[in-house]
Amino acid sequence: MKKYLHKYFSKFCTGSFLYVVMAVSTALIITMANVAHGDIYKYVDKEGVLHLTNVPTDHNIKYVMIMREKRILFNANLDVTKYDELIAKAANKFNLDSALIKAVIKAESNFNHRAVSRAGAQGLMQLMPSTASALNVDDSFHPEKNIEGGARYLRYLINTYKGDLTLALAAYNAGEKAVAKYNYNIPPYRETQDYVKRVFSFYKSFSKQ
Repeated sequence: MKKYLHKYFSKFCTGSFLYVVMAVSTALIITMANVAHGDIYKYVDKEGVLHLTNVPTDHNIKYVMIMREKRILFNANLDVTKYDELIAKAANKFNLDSALIKAVIKAESNFNHRAVSRAGAQGLMQLMPSTASALNVDDSFHPEKNIEGGARYLRYLINTYKGDLTLALAAYNAGEKAVAKYNYNIPPYRETQDYVKRVFSFYKSFSKQ
């Protein structure tokens, strides 16, 4: 019966009803954009029902981004001390400077623990699902777990490049393979080069606090 209804719904949507569905969906998106913060994602379930969310937490669902939040890196009202206790805990555990972890969080997510990138990186330190899994982070949107996982990965990269923070940050952004491909230099990607400069700038700023 469900299969029949799904076929009927799909066929019915090819006519004028499709425009109604699109209009309703558009209205919902606009409403969500006005009342919620973050990117807006959609997915269609097995019964053909459209779902919209700004928190794509189910790793078994293929979400499609339909509206991207405008990232504001300089917000006078932003509380950059919100995660200081968790950052200090991770810094102590992995022998890192708290200001460095904080700088990476600022560059990666601007302290938005629900942030999701176009590539699918998640949380404060923007962990890719595969990286999070390797780091035993079962919920990248959980601030403490994400910060600990990101700090663990950062320490690993710093050790890998024998203390070269520039290469460690380049690898954090572009991946270890990209750094190796370009003879262990910062890859010639505009995004990566800007990212490294931005983290160092934030690092310097947070070190003064």
